Order: sequence, then structure tokens, then C-alpha cells
Amino acid sequence: MKNIIFIAPPAAGKGTQSAKLTEKYNYIHISTGDLLRSEIAEGTPLGKEIENIMASGHFVSDEIATEVLRKRLSKPDIANGFILDGYPRNVKQAEILDGIVKDLNISLDVAIYLSMDKTTAMHRALGRITCPNCNRGYNKYENILKPKNEWICDDCATELVSRSDDNEETFGIRFDDYVNKTEPLLDYYKEAGILKVIDNSGTPDETFKSIESVI
Repeated sequence: MKNIIFIAPPAAGKGTQSAKLTEKYNYIHISTGDLLRSEIAEGTPLGKEIENIMASGHFVSDEIATEVLRKRLSKPDIANGFILDGYPRNVKQAEILDGIVKDLNISLDVAIYLSMDKTTAMHRALGRITCPNCNRGYNKYENILKPKNEWICDDCATELVSRSDDNEETFGIRFDDYVNKTEPLLDYYKEAGILKVIDNSGTPDETFKSIESVI
């Protein structure tokens, strides 16, 4: 299987697609956020340093993110394929990542960008509603994901709650900021010859089929 870097704007469904790949192909899903939280939970010296940094409201440095990522990529279970989620976020991190995989003698085979227009992404993000009882998710803007009865869970009849703290203005700013900052990273992987842009405006199953065609 090809090792994957997932790049996607907010609400593009990167987590959904990662879960599908993990379930069907036994990919190892590597999220830098999860790695940092795991390090904290283990109570390692590095974990305590990370906890102090995050508690102060700051982001961890590239050096720390690199250290936890290198540690994870050194484990033998990645041999059957892995997905990198949340790293790299910029060209500097991409260059660091190149150094890690070279040192560990592993490959980065494809960088998949889940492309989505802002209106579709906004509807997905702002339309998310969830059952607080059984955790089933819905979307009030997408017909195939709407509950049968408005704001009522199909499975357990519990009143649904909104999942987003965003509004249209704040989401729009966040979306545009991500796209602008990510463009140099896409250029980097395009030049490297491993960038694949996938139209993510359809259903999750349609997107998954497109992903399958490139892995």
C-alpha cells in the first residue's frame, strides 16, 4: 500500500476518509495531535514538556512535533502503510519530514489534497448536528444526512445538538486562511511529483472511490 499524506481544508472529511482507509486496508492513522496527547498521557519527560507548553496556550515547536513523529514512524507496524494527518502543515515541516523518512528508509508515496469549495465546506461544518445519546451524526444542509424528523435522532429519538461553534463569517476566515497558507505546500508536493488533487464535493463514498484509485 502507498503511504499517504492527507491535506484538506476545514470540514473536508479528512477524518472520515482516514477511518475508511483504516477499516478497509488496515492503514495506520498517524495524527500529530493524537501523538502529542499520547505522550502527555504516558507521563514521559517530553510529555510533561508538551503539557506545560499547551497549558500555557502556545503551540509546540516543529522540533517537538518532529521528535514525536520520528518516534511513531520508527515502529514496525507502519510497514503495511500509514496515513499522516495534520503534518506537515507548511513547507518547512515538509522538508523536515523528508529528512525523517530518509533517515528511517521509508517512503512518502502520495500527498492527497481533498479539494472542496468554501460553500460546500461551510455547509458541512455549520450543518453538523449530533445525537448526544448515541453519537450518530447528521447534517441539516445535506439531504442524505438529514434526520427523518427535524432535530430528532432516527435511532433513539433524542433531540440533536449542533456540533459547530463557528458562524459563516468565522468559518469563511478560517477556510481562506487555511487555503492561502497551504498553497505553497501543495506546490512543494506537486514539484515532488506526488500530489493528487481529489474533488471532495460529492458523497464520502464517491470521494473514497477516488482515493482508492490513487493508492
